[in-house]
Parts: sequence; C-alpha cells; structure tokens
Amino acid sequence: MASTTSSGSASGGGSALVFFVNGAKVVFDNVDPELTLLQVLRGKLKLAGTKLGCGEGGCGACTVMISHYSFGEKRIRHHAINACLVPVCSVHGCAVTTVEGIGSTKTRLHPVQERIAKSHGSQCGFCTPGIVMSMYTLLRNNPHPSRAEMESAFEGNLCRCTGYRPILEGFKSLTKDFCCSGPGAGGQCCMSVKDKDGVEVATALYDVSKFTPYDPTQEPIFPPQLMDGEWRRKHALAVAKGPRTVWYRPSSMDQLLELKSKHPKAKIVVGNSEIGVEMKFKNLVCPVLVSVVDVEELHAISSTETGLKVGAAATLTDVGHAMEKLVKDLAKYKSRVLVAFLDMLRWFAGQQIRNVASIGGNVMTASPISDLNPLLIAARSSLTFASHSGGQRTVPFSMDMFTGYRKMAVKEDEILLSVSIPFTRENEFFFGYKQSRRREDDIAIVNAGMRVLLSGERDGGNRVVEDCSLVFGGMAATTVSAPATQKLLVGREWSPDILSAASQSLLNDLPLTSSAPGGMIVYRRSLTIGFFFKFYLAINNAIGTIAPEDVCALHRTERALTKSSQVYQEVPPDQSPDDVVGRPMTHLSAEHQATGEAVYIDDMPALKDELFMGLVTSSVAHANIKRVDASPALAMDGVTHFVSVSDVPGSKKLGIAVNDEDLFADGQVHCVGQVIGVVLAETQQLAGQAALAVHVDYEELPAIITIEQAIEAKSFLGEPRTVRKGDCEAAFASSDFVKEGEMRCGGQEHFYLETQASLAVPGEEDEMTLYSSSQNPKLSQIMAAMALDVPYNRVVCRVKRMGGGFGGKESRACMLSAAACVAARVANRPVRFMLDRDEDMVVTGQRHPYLARYKVGFNKDGKFTGLDIKLYNNAGMSLDMSAAVMSKAVMNIDHCYRWPSLYVSGTVCRTNTPSNTAFRGFGAPQATVCLESIVQDVAMCCGLPPEEVREKNLYLTGDVTFYNQTLDADNTLRCWKEVIERSNFPALKADAEQFNKANRWKKRGVSLMPTKYSISFAPAAFLNQAAALVLVYLDGSVLLTHGGTEMGQGLHTKMVQVCGRVLGVPTSRVFISETSTNTVPNGSATAASMSSDLNGQAVKLACEQLVERLQPYKTKNPNGTWNDWVKSAYFDRVSLSATGFYKSPLVPLSGMDHPEFLYFCYGAACSVVEVDTLTGDTQVLRTDIVMDVGTSLNPAIDIGQIEGAFIQGLGMYTLEESVYTPKGVLLSRGPGTYKIPGFADIPQEFNVALLRSAPNDKAIYSSKAVGEPPLLLATNVFLAIKTAITAARADAGVTGAFRLDSPATVERIRMACVDHVTKQVPTVDTSEPYWTIRP
Repeated sequence: MASTTSSGSASGGGSALVFFVNGAKVVFDNVDPELTLLQVLRGKLKLAGTKLGCGEGGCGACTVMISHYSFGEKRIRHHAINACLVPVCSVHGCAVTTVEGIGSTKTRLHPVQERIAKSHGSQCGFCTPGIVMSMYTLLRNNPHPSRAEMESAFEGNLCRCTGYRPILEGFKSLTKDFCCSGPGAGGQCCMSVKDKDGVEVATALYDVSKFTPYDPTQEPIFPPQLMDGEWRRKHALAVAKGPRTVWYRPSSMDQLLELKSKHPKAKIVVGNSEIGVEMKFKNLVCPVLVSVVDVEELHAISSTETGLKVGAAATLTDVGHAMEKLVKDLAKYKSRVLVAFLDMLRWFAGQQIRNVASIGGNVMTASPISDLNPLLIAARSSLTFASHSGGQRTVPFSMDMFTGYRKMAVKEDEILLSVSIPFTRENEFFFGYKQSRRREDDIAIVNAGMRVLLSGERDGGNRVVEDCSLVFGGMAATTVSAPATQKLLVGREWSPDILSAASQSLLNDLPLTSSAPGGMIVYRRSLTIGFFFKFYLAINNAIGTIAPEDVCALHRTERALTKSSQVYQEVPPDQSPDDVVGRPMTHLSAEHQATGEAVYIDDMPALKDELFMGLVTSSVAHANIKRVDASPALAMDGVTHFVSVSDVPGSKKLGIAVNDEDLFADGQVHCVGQVIGVVLAETQQLAGQAALAVHVDYEELPAIITIEQAIEAKSFLGEPRTVRKGDCEAAFASSDFVKEGEMRCGGQEHFYLETQASLAVPGEEDEMTLYSSSQNPKLSQIMAAMALDVPYNRVVCRVKRMGGGFGGKESRACMLSAAACVAARVANRPVRFMLDRDEDMVVTGQRHPYLARYKVGFNKDGKFTGLDIKLYNNAGMSLDMSAAVMSKAVMNIDHCYRWPSLYVSGTVCRTNTPSNTAFRGFGAPQATVCLESIVQDVAMCCGLPPEEVREKNLYLTGDVTFYNQTLDADNTLRCWKEVIERSNFPALKADAEQFNKANRWKKRGVSLMPTKYSISFAPAAFLNQAAALVLVYLDGSVLLTHGGTEMGQGLHTKMVQVCGRVLGVPTSRVFISETSTNTVPNGSATAASMSSDLNGQAVKLACEQLVERLQPYKTKNPNGTWNDWVKSAYFDRVSLSATGFYKSPLVPLSGMDHPEFLYFCYGAACSVVEVDTLTGDTQVLRTDIVMDVGTSLNPAIDIGQIEGAFIQGLGMYTLEESVYTPKGVLLSRGPGTYKIPGFADIPQEFNVALLRSAPNDKAIYSSKAVGEPPLLLATNVFLAIKTAITAARADAGVTGAFRLDSPATVERIRMACVDHVTKQVPTVDTSEPYWTIRP
C-alpha cells in the first residue's frame, strides 16, 4: 500500500481513526467499534494475506505485527498479535505490518518468506502468513535471535500439514547459533553421503547457502508522524460510535474514572482476548467499551523493597520482562515468587496473546481456570481499585473477592488500578503448578499456587509451618483455597507425616461431583494431591535433600532444541538437470503462500450483488421440528432471504452410497448441528447474526449418542462386514493363553486451517459455477445438480487450492456447497460462505470413534494362534462413507502379522451425532492402534519384549493375508531392520531402563513398530481411474489439468514434474491453473493416497501422445528447440492437446467382493517418550522413521507428508479428544478446547529416512503412495507411552496387562500410573450423570 485510505460507514459520528498499514496511512472517519482489525484488513483494505483460522486467537493464522512508539521508553516497540481479536479502534496511532508488506513474488521475497518456502515449510499454506509474521516480528525485535527464542516465537501458531519440522529447520538459518559447515571432502555438500551399499544418499533438501542474508537495515521505517507527540495529542481517538457499541479512549485517569462513573457497566478493554471471544462466540453485546491504552498509570510497573507493583493494564509480556530483570537483581529468596510467576507465564497462551493480555484482565475476568489468580492469591497480593466517587481503596486479593462464576466483589463504577505482589521472605517458599491437555498455549485443567513460611532451622528437629497458602484453579466455579488443609498445616512440623494428612484434607477441601463442569473428576482431584506432593518435595529440596529418585518430580521435562535428519536416495548422476523427478523440488505455490498472494475461496474478490450465507442449525440431537420462525431475521436490515427445504427444486436428500441425508432438515432433526436452513445477508457478520435470530421450536425425541447406546438399541446401518480365516475357536482351545478385552479409539477433528468454504455463482440457462474448497469436485457437481434438478453439465465446480482437507472435504464440503447453490438459485445472486471454526466443528463430522471387543489366542513363545475381533464405529446420523471406512478397518486389522485363524466383523452404528466421514487413513488408524495394543498385551502376558513378539509374527514374502492376497513383504523387514540400526534401538532401550531405575516419578518408554498399508480405492474399484488434459501453446508453454485437487500435499507439483520429464521441458514451462469439472470430467476424489498414482499415469499418457506427435518434427530438425517443434506441428495442423486416461489393473481376490489391493506401503518407527507419572504430562524425546515410498517422485514433498501425517497421528493418539454432553452437544469446538499438536509437541529429535533401492513397478515412475501410511506409525508413540506407564506401575507393585484407550491423554496416562496418590482418590459415583460422554 502506498496511499492514504479514507472510508466512511453507516455507524454515525465520531473521531477519526488513523493508523498505518504497510507504510500507507489509513483514515476512517467513522468506524464501527465492533470491527476487528482482521475484518478491516480483509474486508475494507482487501489485504487477504492475513487469514481467519479460528476467530479466537488460538491458531495464529491471523498474526500481524503491530508497532507503536513508546513515549515513556522513547523507542519503537513491535508485537505479534492476533488480528482476529484486536478491535480496529485499538490500533489508532499504530503501524500495522501484514505479510503483504514485507515481500512479494512481484518484487522480492523477504528472507523469512524465502526460507519457509524453500525449506519446504509451506504445504497447504493457510497458516503460512501467520507463521511468517511471527518470525518477522521476532527479527524486528531481535535481528540475531537464538534458536530457543526462535522456537518459542511460534507458541501461538498452529499448522496441520507440515509436522512443523521444516519450518523450524528453515528458520534456524536466521538464528545466531546456526552453523553450516559448508562443502565437505571433494567439494561435495557435507550433507551428501553414501550408505553402506555405496548408494548415493542425501540429507539436504535445500541449499542454505543460496538464501538471502537478513539485513535489518533494509526494513521499512516507522512512520515519523506517529512519533510526534503533538500530532498524537491532536489526533487522539476520543470516541467511536457504531450501531450497537460506543468506543471511548480516555487519555488520563480522571477521564477514565469519569467515564466509568457515567457508564458503570462499560467493559474495560486492553487486549480484548476475553471480551472479543465472548462477543464472537457468546454473542455478547457491549454497548460501551473503554480502551485504557493511553492511561499511563495503568501501564506502570515499579518495585519497592517489599514487592512489585503492576499497573492493571500492563501486558503479560511487559510483566514478564520486569520480573526477569528483578530476578537477576534481587536476593534469591526474595525472587522465589517471581520465578514461579515467570514459569507460569511461559505456559500462558501464546506470544500473540501475552503481547496484549493484561494482568488486570486476568484478575477481573475471574475465570475459575485463570493461571495467574491462584498465584496472586497464594502470594498474598493486594488489589487497588479506584472510582470517581470513592477514590482509591486497597484490599487483599482473596477468595472473598469472588462472588460467583466470573463475578468479582467490585463496585460497578470501580476500575482495577494495580496489583501488588510481595516478594517472598526468608524461609518462605513459593511454587506454581499447571496441567493442561497440551503443554503450550492451552488452558489449565487444574492449576495451583502454593506458599509456605517455615520457621528457621532448628537443632535436632524439623522446621515448623508458620503460614501457608494452597490455592487452586479448575476445582470449582471460582478460584478456591484449601482452608482446612491450610489450618491443618500451620503449626505442624514439615515432615513426611504431613503428606498423608494434607492429601486427605485436600480431598475434603476440594470435592467434585460426577456432573461437575469440565469432567475428568478423579484426575483433577488426583492432580491436587500430586501438585502438593511435588510442592512437598520442592520444599525439602530447598531446605535439605531429597532422595535421588525423587528429584525428577521437581520440574517439567525441559524441551531440548529440535534436532532432525532427512535421508533420501539421490537421482542417478546422468539424470538431466531439467528432469526434476526424484529431486526435492519446492512446492509450486510455496512462495505465493509465503507472501499471502495465494488465493483461497474467501480471498476471492467480492462479486456484484454477492450475498453471504449463514447456517441455521439444530440445537438438539433428535427432535420433531414444530415451527421455524425466520421473521426476526428477515426483519433485520440487509437480510434478504431464508432458504429451507421447501425451496429445494430438486432432490431434498443427498448422499454418497445412498441418498439418506437431508440437505435441509425436513420435519425432523437428527443431530446437533444439522442444517435446518440458511439465511442470506449483505455481509458475513450480518448473516451470522441473522442465523441466530431464527427461532426453532422442537419436540424432543430420545437420542442415541454413543456406540454402546447404539449397540443396545440395535441402531445399525447395513449388515456387519465380516471376513473369516480358519477356526478361531479351535485355535483358542489349543493356545497356551487366551485373553479377552475391549478398547476404544476416539474420533478426531480434521482441523484443516481453512474451514469449509464455497462461492456459488448462478448463470444463464440454469448454469451454476461453484468455487469450492473441495477434495471431490465431481461429487460437488453431482450434489449441486441433483439439488437444483438440472443436468450435471449445467454445474461447473472449480477448485484452485484448499487450505487443508485430510478427507474432511471429500463429502461434507459437497453437502454445504449444494446448499449454497440452492440459495444462489433462490436469490439469483452469488452466494458465499466460509464457516466459523466452531460452526465447522459442530456441523461437519470427524474421524469415526471405534470400539473393539476381542479375544486373542497365543502361545508362550509369543506366536499368535487366533484373533476374534468385533469392530464398531460411530457413523453419526447418516451413512456417508462409514461403511467404506469400516471396510478399510476390517481389511487392515491384521496389520503386519500372520494370524493362523482370524475372524473380524465390522458394524456401522447410527447415532444422533453429526455424520462422521473420511479422514486420513480411513479406518486403518483405528484398527492399527487396537491391534497393536493387543500385541503389546500379548507380549506382557508372555513376559517377552514387544518387539520380539512383533518380529516373530511379521508377514514374510509369499505369506497370504486373511483375505487371500499373497504378499511381497520384503520391505517390511527391510524397514524394520533399518530403523533398528538408525535409531540404535538396543541402546535407546537400555538407556530408558537405566533412567527408569533412577527415577520414580518420570518414566521413559521405547517402542518399535512396523506398518503395512493397503493402497487402492476399495471396495469401490471403479474409482481407480483418472484423466488429464495437456495443452501446448504456440510459445511452448504447457497448461496441465488433471482430476486431482491440491490441498497442500504437493500433488500439482508432482504432476508438473511428471509432465516435464515426459515432454522433456523445464517445469517452469508447465502450469496448472486449477481443477475443474469442465476440463476433466468424472474425476475421482483426491483421496486414498492414490492421487499421484492415478493422475500421474494419466498425465504421462497424455504427454506421451504429444511426444509421439512431435517426434517427426524432432527427427526432421534434431537441433531445433521445443518451441521450434511446437510451431512446426501447429503449422502442419497437428493437435497440440491430448487427453490421458488411466485405470489401474484390477486382479480378482478369491472369496472377496473387491479386487486385490494394488500394492502395500511399508514402514517402521522407533519412538522414545518421557512421562511425568504424577500429572500425565508427556514429551516425545525422539522418533526415527524408515518409510518405503518406492522411488520417490519428490523427496522433499514425501518427507513432508511423512512428518505431517505422523504428527497428525500423534495428535490422534495422544492429544485430540472430542468432548460431548450426554445430550449430544459438542463442547470441544475450537482451538481453545480442542488441542492439535503444536510446535513443542513434535519429537525433540525427528529423523526420517526413505527406504533406498525399493522401486515399485505398480505406480508412476516406481513411486509409492505416501499421504496416509505414515500416520499409522504414530501408534508407536501411543505404545511407548504404554511402556512407560508399565514401568511406573511396576514401581507401585502392579504388573500385568491393562487397558489404555486412545487417545492417551494426560488424564488417561496419569490415572493408569497407579501409585499412592491415585489410590487415595475415590472413584466417581456412577449413579449421578456425567458431564461428558465419549461418542
């Protein structure tokens, strides 16, 4: 931007809002205070690089840099912030920098953008601009950061595709401790080596030496106008008025107090991290908002001899800096309280939130899970309030300040002025504790502040407790203390006897019923005792000594800097430089994604007369619809239509295998989130508000939510899928051991960063052009045509790219886009939608939850004899792809092992939850974790190492599966042996055993696991087909189209590589614009890891036709160029376009209803984990993977897919848990409550090697599929956790197999680690209703 922008609005009068964006001055004469910075950047300024990922500051996709001049400090300050939460009024007088402002493909890439692109750190690219801006802000504040500072910069950013490793690897070159040793012997790269067989392998995926060095002197200057104090005083934004909200920005304390006196219910705004979320997700309307950014007293931080005084508006970042300085200067005993605060701040949200959130906001929000309030109360802090009428008053911060859930005992006209935190005294000790689902950027399950004042040292006796505070969050509707326990401790000697007394007293002080909000009752109560035990050990360590095996309980496992390696086979030395097949070519869109220039559906420019669609969804799980009243919505200015089932001109029911799902609810709803109708409005914000205004009356009916309820009610979809081999009962009768059991595997939210989005544009003659974020353009076309009652040829579906898919946009996107097409037809205007994150999670379904009930026979040598296993999945309200998902689970239940006898049945359960759907791996990940857990238990029963049992039962080449397919399984054993060697598995296992002997409260687990994954569209064999269209133009450029879609997996990049090789042209001459149904019809969904295989062969066949046509001209003019041959062919009237069609060979499978799988992918992994047995907190210390991808088409993309799939699997098996109420309401509906892995959750050491010399003759250029198979290897982390738990149980005298369901959350891990703490906590009263259930 380079010019001043001025914009008015219909919001009435007010002061002008002035700020700078990317160096250009922006002026709004009138601005609606409810608008966020993101809405203004994207909607008014048309800067679409900054993305909307969640709307609650939890994903970092909207990260921008805010710069302001601090007149007090006389310096420019830069902060990364979440634009989705920051009110645009709050950036008055600031400079905003977005991803577009730092670099462009049209000018030059900024070094940050260059590195993330060329280091292969951008796949779908939707998260990329936010990550770029986090790194950019770090460099603006510190041009030479350490690697630790760099890794910490991304605490508030999420990525669902890459597995994070390439991002960290690329940015490492911008840190001060980066070292590249350069060329090795013989002038070759030091990263190129030969393996033991002499095959050239490489470990460098890009050339660091070619990166542009970072030069901080070349950054844009801060606008001088904003450093002019006189200008700032003249142009202070005193007030801004919108339709529903007035924004005040007082410049003095007197003005603030006067405003609060006049508007006692006004909300005070600092970072808006709490109010912003409530306004968006709880529909809170704030008539008056008061920003205190210019009230200097509220930002002041000062210290005295006795303590630290913090202005209520001081940001947590500033508080942290002040505390760090004091810790260095103060006597050690005085700073104990500050050290505890700093440790807590480290785990408080992400940097973007800490940069704007204030200490006063934390206090006044009065959240029962506030991280800071337990510490402040335990530290004996005091609060100073001020009002216009009453002056100032200072009160102790205690539990008496809380009058109820999120309510404080504060007068309406008062504001919090400051918080005073006393330093700790001599012999006073202070510690804080927190446990959450995920380490970084997560709310607490339980937290605590603990303080004790002991008497001085006593000759021959223990010290005595003179005073103490035990304060907890997450144990009631408010922050609470343990008064009886505190009273019990005072006056007692600090001795081991104190532990048992305090533990029982804590249970009495902190009761929880089974229906308590938050669930996890037994776990939360055990945490309170576990925290006190840690506190007890910490005090003992401070005043004396503790047993060496107890030292591990004192601190969390510190994450080491990320370390990694990538190994792949080099291309032959005689391969042409123009032939990039087999080389680590950068993703075609990476640079555009890094600069924000890549266009996603919601980035497309607005069309004339465009309307926005808001969903009206069911709030109950099962009911008859008595009445739908849309009149309140239609009465709103700017709302044009309400569209429901009566408006559908064609089929009212749609589906995949069967049309069993209502496009709009027809008389009855079958789940919470089912679409009843849609509202059309002039703006997206208005469409959302109008949808909420539609009133629906229900007559509720009984609902089935869980698999167990469905089994009891016999609520099934179709007949069970069964396969039998041998006689299991006879096998059990002859087995040394027979074990029966049950296991559950939870579902998983797709959490693609770009939510479901489409744009439907009506045309003449019943035409409809549909721009959609869809993996399945064909199905999107079909469903839209069916709903519109038009031939398929009237609907064109176009897909440029998706911001992630993972199966979640294979069918569910098609239902929503069909609704948009109906709405566009009704209104005869373009209709656009992009779901909010919470809406997407509620409406679109997820990975299927599974229940396995099994009986397994085996001998004492660990050899399997038989398996009888019954699988059940939760399909939700309709069939969708649930039967196919179950078929995949059934056919993968053997995993890598020979079973002499096997019977498997798979039953699809119908429930009143949103229809579950495809997800990376289909049903194989659920089958794998259940089967491998059985294997683990078999090993435990036999007293054998699990890896020995696995190896004894591995399939070998020539073995026949239970479904009668003969295997070529050499690569299983090759991967298995190579991962043992690369990881040095025997040494890792020995180290873990030694660690476990030396440490009582932390345990390590090491696991080694193979995988086998079948590749094919099965049982729908007709889907194993693809087509491509290749057009050659007179300038020699090539336009390639194929049936696959790009969602970040690099499919287009691989297809360009194939095209370039066949045509013999550089890839720079080949371009893919989009996927569309009017260029390649009837394309199969981009799914099943088949897209490169199928589309690659189609592209190859099309290109070979063109090569054949051009051959006479090459022969005639051998010294000519590609352009010469193309022109010659054209003038000779030879067609320069070709269609390629490929169908994979189908081989009948004896006794089965589908053909053989085309081939299998193999791999193996070794993982090491460390578990805190008192909390369940887990770190993955190391993972080594060896993966068979045949001859890789693109090692960088394939390794990226392996890492991304593995981390997604790690999330599935350890972190991600969907939480429902017994009435079927999804509670985990955003990044605040649903946790995918973050940067700090990946293995600290992450090594990936592609199996060398492993060509596959059944796929394009000897390659293999890679998208899904590696996800199964994350089961290995689950098994390592189970191994660590086994070691903890052994220390407590508990041996034998035990049940551990997936995901292995902190709750399940901790409760499985039986010890003196868990034995004290009573079980939950099952007669009372639970707060949550598992579907």
